[in-house]
Amino acid sequence: MRTSEKPAANGAAGLSGPASRKLPVPPRERKPALAALAVLLILGGALAATLLVLNSGDRVSAIRISQQVGAGQRIPKEAIEEVKIADTGIDFVSWSRRAEVANSFAAVTILPGTLMTNAMGAKTSTELGQGKATVGLALKPGQMPAGIQQGDRVQVIFVPSRSSEGESRVLAASALVFAVGDKSRSGSSGQLTVVVEAPAAPVIVAAASSGQIAVAELPGAR
Repeated sequence: MRTSEKPAANGAAGLSGPASRKLPVPPRERKPALAALAVLLILGGALAATLLVLNSGDRVSAIRISQQVGAGQRIPKEAIEEVKIADTGIDFVSWSRRAEVANSFAAVTILPGTLMTNAMGAKTSTELGQGKATVGLALKPGQMPAGIQQGDRVQVIFVPSRSSEGESRVLAASALVFAVGDKSRSGSSGQLTVVVEAPAAPVIVAAASSGQIAVAELPGAR
């Protein structure tokens, strides 16, 4: 007698039964506080970037020196010019103080194109004070090097015209060039005004009057 087997209930179709259905996924929970924070961070970053750009464009008026001014010399009005710079915290001198600067003296040698700072100026001159004297020199070609400028340092040397008058000697080891005059129309002489120690002034004046003076530049002594 043949026994017939009953097909197992839900055999092949077991995968499609109710037990195989996926459970519903709950919707994601929205967090409005985090979204608002993200928006604030984006807006804050944009605002900071904008402020940096605006600040980088800010300019203030400062003083720039347009010509060389020697240490101890009065800063001439014509050497003061206005320049716009970024306000980066540099100890610059404001353009509004230009009248004050014009009545002050250079504490150090100031080269052309230098931005004026407070440390560069002084109310009194250390070079033109007590014990100093200014001496004018009229020099011929060969008695002074080319290119001497106001504020340079020079040696003032006695150069005898005859051997009977002794040997060459230094009368001022480091004289400040206070002013440089234009050459004469003939181009045969150059005018220099130098600041020297007062005791040496009479000897220098006497030697200069007889044409027995020469000067040598000291570039490293500025």
